[in-house]
Amino acid sequence: MEIRNLGASGLKISAISYGNWLTHGSQVEEDAALACVRQALDEGITTFDTADVYANTAAETVLGKALAGERREGLEIFTKVYWPTGPGKHNDHGLSRKHIMESIDGSLKRLGTDYVDLYQAHRYDYETPLEETMEAFADVVRSGKALYIGVSEWRAEEIRAAHALARELRIPLVSSQPQYSMLWRVIEAEVVPTCEELGIGQIVWSPIAQGVLTGKYQPGQAPPEGSRATDTKGGADMIGRWMQDDVLTRVQQLRPIADDAGLSMSQLAIAWVLQNDNVSSAIIGASRPEQVTENVKAAGVSLDDAVLKAIDEVLDPVVERDPAKTQSPPRRPS
Repeated sequence: MEIRNLGASGLKISAISYGNWLTHGSQVEEDAALACVRQALDEGITTFDTADVYANTAAETVLGKALAGERREGLEIFTKVYWPTGPGKHNDHGLSRKHIMESIDGSLKRLGTDYVDLYQAHRYDYETPLEETMEAFADVVRSGKALYIGVSEWRAEEIRAAHALARELRIPLVSSQPQYSMLWRVIEAEVVPTCEELGIGQIVWSPIAQGVLTGKYQPGQAPPEGSRATDTKGGADMIGRWMQDDVLTRVQQLRPIADDAGLSMSQLAIAWVLQNDNVSSAIIGASRPEQVTENVKAAGVSLDDAVLKAIDEVLDPVVERDPAKTQSPPRRPS
């Protein structure tokens, strides 16, 4: 497993991290989830990403159980705060001081650990002053409950403002967690240059575009039974944007490129995001251990310029690049 620094910080993480957004506690039975985490550990993954909102806190509980007994110093455990959990009352979401301070304690209890390596703001909160949010994160760090701070799906100007406050408060804001793939490149124009300047690394989610870049979805054909595109609990709403014949046709044209490179389609997709110098880690998920084994083989792969050019020539007409697509939504109504 390739090991990289998280941004300009001294924290080292695995280039491929394991996330349980759409699986643990909801889509995948617990025994299968535990087997996937075990396989990730066996493959050299040390970095594990979750969030309190995943499966309404159940994902954190499953991950905590899966990692129990492992040497804590050899792991990097990340979680997030923002979205509603529990009954979803008026203070059960957002980035207020109240919600952050209560949420970190709940996450630590479910994960079975005294601290997380990275605590992330899962979206930007337009209803809470940024100063309040960053001061609360500073107290979380100073209490020893988190070592580093990060954000997820924040725009460049929001990251810059938070970084300035973090410097004043003397806490390490080191990461951004955006969606990023061959098909979804909205961070390249503004977020990546800003983060490169500030020493912030990307921990990217959905590098295979919710499974579309595996090539298993064929144009003009119904999605395979049991796939994410058919699972209302497993992200069918998000994958819908790619389930268009023009996109799926072009994805199929990547297959000979992957074959020539000696890679599977998913390995090609993960290796592609890892070519970006600002990407510290790519998050993979799995419902079966063999998926972990396949995807970790993308670590350390170098794609030459000819391969990168060929990918661009195939996908360019269907790639989303609009930086305005990186924007936090307003809070969900209580």
